Amino acid sequence: MLSIFQEAAEQASETAADTPEAKVEGAIEKFANPGVDLTDGVSTDELMQIWTTWGIPIVKAIILIIVVLIIAKWVGKLILNVARKAKVDETLARFFGNMGKYAIMILGGLAILNTFGIDTTSFAAVIAAAGFAIGMAMSGLLGNFAAGIMLLIFRPFKIGDVISAGGVTGKIHAIELFTTAFDTPDNRRIIVPNSEIYGGTIENATFHETRRVDVAVGTDYSADLDKTREVLKGAVAKVEGVKTDPEPVIYLSELGGSSIDWAVRAWSATADYWAVKERMTRQIKVDLDEAGIGIPFPQMDVHIDGAVKQD
Repeated sequence: MLSIFQEAAEQASETAADTPEAKVEGAIEKFANPGVDLTDGVSTDELMQIWTTWGIPIVKAIILIIVVLIIAKWVGKLILNVARKAKVDETLARFFGNMGKYAIMILGGLAILNTFGIDTTSFAAVIAAAGFAIGMAMSGLLGNFAAGIMLLIFRPFKIGDVISAGGVTGKIHAIELFTTAFDTPDNRRIIVPNSEIYGGTIENATFHETRRVDVAVGTDYSADLDKTREVLKGAVAKVEGVKTDPEPVIYLSELGGSSIDWAVRAWSATADYWAVKERMTRQIKVDLDEAGIGIPFPQMDVHIDGAVKQD
């Protein structure tokens, strides 16, 4: 009886050793043992099993890695060139190019895993869950990122413009995906989140090539109106940088409590705005003084009812 069981066990072990999996495992053990000749006892069938089980998938994976890297690089350059031809901002164009490249690399990585029989469905679920969690944790950053995309696409201002936005007035130094850098007139660098800029009112003082210069003037009530108008008009004509088209305007705005108020309006190049404003203000003061037209101080009449007691 014992001999019958022994014979059955030997037959079972021989049958198991003849399976392809057992042959591959035995061949791998031989290759892993440095003291054994690599070809000693390894049959052609075993070598073919190793090549079929491991060699072909590894070669496919290497080829796929090379192909994916080439395609990803090509797609990134293609998107970058298309964005540049569409005159998209350089920062945004590079971002879109990198996003396209990384997307191809991720898809290629999933395809490579499939060559080894690995189910990638779970990986896709993990990536989606991770993206959702990161999005919830970085909602503020994503808001700034979305605002930065809109600023770079619609371009309400560009580098070098002087704007008022997000509670800051200054020259634009840099427009990034998350923040915008300002240089203030007193040479301070201020970084403002893009969501605060795009979500509010944007005043671009240098958007147009020309800008109107306004100077408010108050004259004595005793001054002749026609003469005052001619003096103001002549003063503006003497100012360097004032444009003749559109023509300057001398406007009688109102009769104030202490003076007759005028508005002097002229146009200049945007880059010369402050210089023209200073020169125009000075020239108006000089010409009014020469014409004997005063610029009064605020005055107040005090009326006292009843007798004043004297000590």
